[in-house]
Amino acid sequence: MSLGMLYAFFYATRYNYTAAAPYLADTLGWKNTELGVFETMMPLVYGLAVVLNGPLADRIGGKKAFLFGAAGVAVMNLLFGVASLAVLSPAVWAGTGVGRHVVTPAGLGFGLSGGMLLALMAVVWGINGYFQSFGALSIVKVNAQWFHVRERGTFAGIFGVLIRFGLLLAFQGVPLIFLFFPWQYAFWIPGACVVVMLLINWKWMENSPKDAGLGEFDTGDDSDPTDAAPALREIFNKVFSSRVMWTIALGSMMIGFVRRSVVDAWWPKYFVDYHGADKALFATYLPYIIATWGIALAGIAGGFAFGMASDRTFGGRRAPVVVFGFLVMALVLALFGVSDMLHLGPVAAACCLVVLSFCVNGAHGMISGAASMDFGGRKAAATAAGLFDGMQYLAGAFVGMGVGYVTTRWGWDAWHWAPIPFALAGAWLMSRLWNVLPKGRSGH
Repeated sequence: MSLGMLYAFFYATRYNYTAAAPYLADTLGWKNTELGVFETMMPLVYGLAVVLNGPLADRIGGKKAFLFGAAGVAVMNLLFGVASLAVLSPAVWAGTGVGRHVVTPAGLGFGLSGGMLLALMAVVWGINGYFQSFGALSIVKVNAQWFHVRERGTFAGIFGVLIRFGLLLAFQGVPLIFLFFPWQYAFWIPGACVVVMLLINWKWMENSPKDAGLGEFDTGDDSDPTDAAPALREIFNKVFSSRVMWTIALGSMMIGFVRRSVVDAWWPKYFVDYHGADKALFATYLPYIIATWGIALAGIAGGFAFGMASDRTFGGRRAPVVVFGFLVMALVLALFGVSDMLHLGPVAAACCLVVLSFCVNGAHGMISGAASMDFGGRKAAATAAGLFDGMQYLAGAFVGMGVGYVTTRWGWDAWHWAPIPFALAGAWLMSRLWNVLPKGRSGH
């Protein structure tokens, strides 16, 4: 529980930016192109960091890696909020929709220009992405010691509950914070919660059943049962020389195109720009509430449904359920686009986001959670998770500024359709692994 709750607050200190983006845009005079800088910087740094830091987490263990990352996340959220001290007066806007423009730029102190402040904040948020990378690596590294290959799909769903809780903390907590405090507290309060969870994990979380005094546990994956720390060469050979690993990584990249362009990053701004929602009333705006809770609860349901189906119906095979997820993603994205073409309204849009979350998060849990433990084994789970998660976030870096450019130039009507080819490509890629299972499975 302490491990999962810390990871939940990692999500809260990552997606607090997404929830706060409409407020930041209005205060600082940023358009979607400027917001897209952050949606590129964070996933780019995160994507590279999880690949590079995976072997480090495998060597030093999940607990040390998690505590190090948590300390960095807390500091970066503090620094991001400190940028508020440079804002002397907010920007003044005029117009609506695509024609909305800045009349008077934000007044800034300390001799900063708008471009300089944007660059400084983007660098801080990118460094936050570096420390955030230790969260996914560490939770997979620890869980790989605790759960058998035949139950990892189900436990990926259980930990998905805590991840979705982190999204709720961001998307529901940030609007509540804005009812009482300035925007910087949307970064300071979650950062303080990370510090609390860091101390709890330092005291009670353990790397493995053996460290907790419960003895050895055969997880039935690709690892040998020895306790020796794996050599870097062994880790690299196991992960980066495998066709199966790279196929899964490319599948994860396809999830990233859908997840980061629609489900995770841009929908609060979409409600403001396309449906005219008042960002100050997000805490009570029904479509936003449906989307926030629906995305979280559907993500939980998707994690359990995909995990239990892969464990019980497909005997530990992850690919069949992921293929199903990709195909439904493509269908729902098309329905989302048609919904806006027919002007069915923000509630219909929220419902499309909810169904997308079910598929995206279910598939993501199977790849980044279960498959990384299955094929990386106990000794290389973090490296495998780094490769899979890294490819997903590198895709997110590609679409970050891309979505900002597309929506600024052509409006939100072009937003829904672009990820469909990537969903179909993901279905084809994962179908190539339909019958693949990790070697060395044991009974359980």
